[in-house]
Amino acid sequence: MTARLLLLLALSLLCGAAMPPADLDRRAGFDQHLGAQLPLQVALRDGGDVMATLQARAHGRPMAIALGYLDCTHLCDTVMQSLAHALAHAGLQPGRDLEVLFLSIDPREGADAATRAAQHLTRIEPAALPARWQYLRAAPDALREITQPLGFRYFRDERLNEYVHPAGVVVVTPQGKVSRYLFGVEYQPHTLRLAVVEASRGAVGSLTDRLVLLCCGYDPTTGRYTLLIGKVMQLLGVTFAAALFTAAAWHAWRRRA
Repeated sequence: MTARLLLLLALSLLCGAAMPPADLDRRAGFDQHLGAQLPLQVALRDGGDVMATLQARAHGRPMAIALGYLDCTHLCDTVMQSLAHALAHAGLQPGRDLEVLFLSIDPREGADAATRAAQHLTRIEPAALPARWQYLRAAPDALREITQPLGFRYFRDERLNEYVHPAGVVVVTPQGKVSRYLFGVEYQPHTLRLAVVEASRGAVGSLTDRLVLLCCGYDPTTGRYTLLIGKVMQLLGVTFAAALFTAAAWHAWRRRA
């Protein structure tokens, strides 16, 4: 993974040399739209050439959505591999706990690209069940309907014959509302798990996960969860008070007995 990150850094420097940084930042990046509603009725085509709405593809589960293009062997491949690694180590299963959607921004890609991507990821991280991911395409208008509320800005650089776009994963609620952004190309399993648990409103995850969320807060600038001392102290205070009440009640019962 380190060698791949160094390669990506070199590529980004080359792109930066070809385009002023201010212009690059203006044309490609993520604008956080937490709480934004995605169009549930937009039609998306999968690797089997089947059309279905975003609502149908959610199956009532949270969604982890990544955007890029499947024939990209640099940034997009790294994003998918990192997401697969995080899923495999977070105890999350696509099709059970969430739906994983990779939406191509390249209208030229066909069903064969989805097949290659699924096979490639299965060889690398079989525990992430890449065959259960949804590799999707959309018409240009439908694609804009998705990328705009996600705050995903990108463009095609004709000189490089590549798409310039940001890296990240967006976690969306089953109702299609943007819940959390995970930025960059490396995703921590516990961060992904907490984001999915939070987006599911308790439908996914354990009691421990929900207790952790009580003590942690999402930092939108980093896309990570951090421990909030105030919440920890509040939870400890409630626990201590409950323990005192229980002890007093038990003592009073013993005296009466």
